[in-house]
Amino acid sequence: MSARLAPLVGGDIIAYRDAFIAFLVAAAASLVAGLTLATTTGTLEDLPGLLLLVPAALAVKGNIFGALGSRLGTSIHAGVFQVSPRLDTVVGQNAAAALVLSLVTSVEMAMLAKGVAIVFDISPSMTLVDFVAVSVAGGVLASLVVLVITLALASSSVKFGWDLDNVVAPLVTATGDLITLPALVLAASLAGLGSVTVAITAVSVVLSVIGVIWALRAGLRLLHTVMRESVPILTMAVVIDLIAGISIEKRLSDFVEYPVLLILLPGFLSTAGALGGVLSSRLATKVHLGLLHPEAIPRGQAGPDVVMVVSLSIPIFAIAGGMAEVGGLLTGSASPGLAALVAVSVLGGLLACAAVVLVAYYATVVAIRFGLDPDTYGMPMVTSSLDLVGTFALILALVAVGVA
Repeated sequence: MSARLAPLVGGDIIAYRDAFIAFLVAAAASLVAGLTLATTTGTLEDLPGLLLLVPAALAVKGNIFGALGSRLGTSIHAGVFQVSPRLDTVVGQNAAAALVLSLVTSVEMAMLAKGVAIVFDISPSMTLVDFVAVSVAGGVLASLVVLVITLALASSSVKFGWDLDNVVAPLVTATGDLITLPALVLAASLAGLGSVTVAITAVSVVLSVIGVIWALRAGLRLLHTVMRESVPILTMAVVIDLIAGISIEKRLSDFVEYPVLLILLPGFLSTAGALGGVLSSRLATKVHLGLLHPEAIPRGQAGPDVVMVVSLSIPIFAIAGGMAEVGGLLTGSASPGLAALVAVSVLGGLLACAAVVLVAYYATVVAIRFGLDPDTYGMPMVTSSLDLVGTFALILALVAVGVA
């Protein structure tokens, strides 16, 4: 039986099994995140523009810590991974880079969100200081938790013989969803507090500037490289995620009519991004180990990874739809019905999956061609692109099924 199933899942049943289990855990975590979002419609309406931050805030954690997990996975395969509190180690420099990047991108995301709200006439919206205070407080709180979990996953993968490439993207993305949304909602209480909000914003901006200068001048090669390569791609990723946020903000009435869609949203987007993250991580590791030389057309060692990701997508998106319906029943949220919700999730997921393969593979190709680390470059590009494509795919599926 195993021999017959192997070609259908990319040839490696163990890798498929590990990834599938990770996605099931991620789906459960995303359900909690979705329940949080669905029960905060009042907050979303009281703080116009807050929904703009949701896709970007969720994606930032996946981008930063997914890339961190991907780099640690490569270091494990290369035999140089070792947990140590020292800053000059692989783990120390990666952890420091992740924390500084979290602070910097939170400030940057807030400023860009306010700019986008003005340009696209999302009015009224929160003030700039409100955006920064909410984004930084929620982002930093979530980052500390997700960093600990990412390092624990890396250590556990060494101890238990897991392949980190198969589990880090779904688990870190889902953990980011699980922690970030409650943190963002909690941080929303800091909006409109006058001098307190202004002080938080001022300190956040100053610390982010100091953090970047320190990271670039600390004399730590890996830290410097990660910062230099990450800031531009994370900035681009934030812009992409904010465009996704605009799409959702503009359709807020549909999501308010059927709050179960807000339960589905985090799990749907994180699943699409995590599928791309799994593919990107596996391709990056093979590139580093010399097993794969990216070409214009995916072939060779890339083929089995593509098959595995595609074969994961249908059951995972179906489960995401089913779990969202369960969440709707638990909270009494209005729903278009189980069949319609699963149909929306699977149809939207299939549309997104096509983009998963294209974006993950060609982001790796572009990174290699420009001499960049695909672990650092690929994950943010993949997850953010999939947030945008996934948002459009979900909205198209809602229209096609007749829900919106």
